[in-house]
Amino acid sequence: MGDVAMAVPVLQSFSQAYPEVKLTVLSRAFFKPFFEDIPNLNFLEADVYGKHKGIGLVKLAKEAKELGIDAVADLHNVIRSKVITNYLRIIGVKTATIDKGRSEKKALTRETNKEFRQLKTTHQRYADVFYKLGFPLDIKTGNALPRKAFTQKFQNLVGSSPKKIIGIAPFAAHDSKMYPLELMREVILELDKTGLYSILLFGGGNEETLKLKKIAEEFSTVSSVARVLSFKEELALISNLDIMLSMDSGNGHLAAMYGVPVISIWGVTHPYAGFAPFGQISENNLVADRIKYPFIPTSIYGNKYPEGYENAMKTILSKTVSAKILEIL
Repeated sequence: MGDVAMAVPVLQSFSQAYPEVKLTVLSRAFFKPFFEDIPNLNFLEADVYGKHKGIGLVKLAKEAKELGIDAVADLHNVIRSKVITNYLRIIGVKTATIDKGRSEKKALTRETNKEFRQLKTTHQRYADVFYKLGFPLDIKTGNALPRKAFTQKFQNLVGSSPKKIIGIAPFAAHDSKMYPLELMREVILELDKTGLYSILLFGGGNEETLKLKKIAEEFSTVSSVARVLSFKEELALISNLDIMLSMDSGNGHLAAMYGVPVISIWGVTHPYAGFAPFGQISENNLVADRIKYPFIPTSIYGNKYPEGYENAMKTILSKTVSAKILEIL
């Protein structure tokens, strides 16, 4: 989800720079709401577990060709996208594929002879694909997507009194990227006791939903939106946040699409790999102590780390997190 969300500000920039060019995004139906507010953009659904499974990818490529496309920008560079891209290239469509910088990322994450430096952002890598096709982009000028309407359903969640709204997404795909919940409770406590804010918790799975509900019950200004809203409604609510606190995870990218300030917390991963939310200053990335944990980043996705590194996030004090949020608000 994060990879798809990171494409949004790039496509928004493209639409502004080249309003005469029609864009067609090929992705799963679940992600269609990401792109609804980008002008002159069409969406083509990839049913990769149904009619487009396996050899059905060729059928999907033919569907794309029937739309009259002149060029293909492969922003994913995985087996499925390669099948589609290669088929269209063979029949004469101009194509370009993202360079993911795998060798640079390997050098960044290895333990010995680590090359610890800022790599090109994923957003810029996406923009580079369009450059190869003859469409140079300055993604710094890309405007955020517009805020969605604030509905009565949202009002019921945050209460009737006008308060700034803080979103918190405490979970991530791997435990090594998740701020310890006991420390997150301390952050929430500092924010809750001010009485100045409405705090909304975001998450997905069954276990996450139960944990968020339990946390919300502990504080008077906190509500959980997990399994309360549809995904499209969650996006609309996120667009109305005043700030989002997230891990190195998709929710930070969703908020960044709408120009919401994002504070991101990093454990065994690091912003240098190029996955920081779009348009955020570096001070908004709170990283673990590399003096105590010098092998950070240990991997790009947080799925590999030496023994003991699962505790790296504990070096980010809860008061540091809450102070950064209050500073921005």
